[in-house]
Amino acid sequence: MILGGKLSQIPTPPYNGPRMSAVQMEQLAERVERLLLRYEELQRTNALLAEQVEVLTHERDSLKSRLAAARSRVDALLERLPEIKSAA
Repeated sequence: MILGGKLSQIPTPPYNGPRMSAVQMEQLAERVERLLLRYEELQRTNALLAEQVEVLTHERDSLKSRLAAARSRVDALLERLPEIKSAA
């Protein structure tokens, strides 16, 4: 029944080990349900974080481009300044 019903379709060999009580089985089922909910929550969180990384990466690239343009303008202004010759 887990994972779209595919697990229940897998044949299992006979099991001769100790059996779980109904209480233990219920506790295990509850724990699995909690783990599945946590997994789904982590998937949503991961998707949001990946989106934030994409936004921040774009912002960083934009700022790097603006910085390069500003440096270029400063370099051009410095080229236009008259050279100061040291008195030697």
